[in-house]
Amino acid sequence: MKRRQFSAALSLPLWLASGLAWAQQAFRAGKDYQTLERPVPTDAGPGKVELIEFFWYSCPHCNAFEPTFAQWVKNAPKDVVVRRVPVAFRDDFGPQQRLYYTLEAMGLLDTVHAKVFHAVHVERLPLNTDALIQAWIEKQGVDGKKFADTYKSFGVAGKVKRAVQLQNEFRVEGVPSLGIAGRYYTDGSMAGNMDRALKVAEFLIGQSR
Repeated sequence: MKRRQFSAALSLPLWLASGLAWAQQAFRAGKDYQTLERPVPTDAGPGKVELIEFFWYSCPHCNAFEPTFAQWVKNAPKDVVVRRVPVAFRDDFGPQQRLYYTLEAMGLLDTVHAKVFHAVHVERLPLNTDALIQAWIEKQGVDGKKFADTYKSFGVAGKVKRAVQLQNEFRVEGVPSLGIAGRYYTDGSMAGNMDRALKVAEFLIGQSR
């Protein structure tokens, strides 16, 4: 979903491995991906490569991509550290950023992350205000007070601030999109679709090792 138009043509992909020689011919800097002018520091650690997925819960294309990306993560090489970063193209994206980082802080991403997409896109619940999110999360059996305290915490606020910083450093213009090794950026519009964007990312991970 593009930052300004909030639209993009993405397909429902299957991840297929590509040979390095073929990838070198097929993927071109400036066309299929961008090389950042200033590398972004990562927290991946020695011998690891960081892959960031930039997303927004209310984005229909992120919702369509989520099952494929979740499967990709399960099969990703052990030296790849995956992070999801919720974006904020407008101020009203903020509650969903805090929602994601609250789930992360409470150790609930594995059980609740996919449910947020389902609630927004299948049940048609906007979940775009603090009150709507609080009411919904309590229906999921989550401790309401603990959630509210974490949601308003300094730690979550710091994560949100860092997310905005990363979004700006990678110059994210649409979601879903991928940041690789703090040096590269690609998305469905550049690569052609998110299936191919994942292949571009895998190629760049190999280049970064």
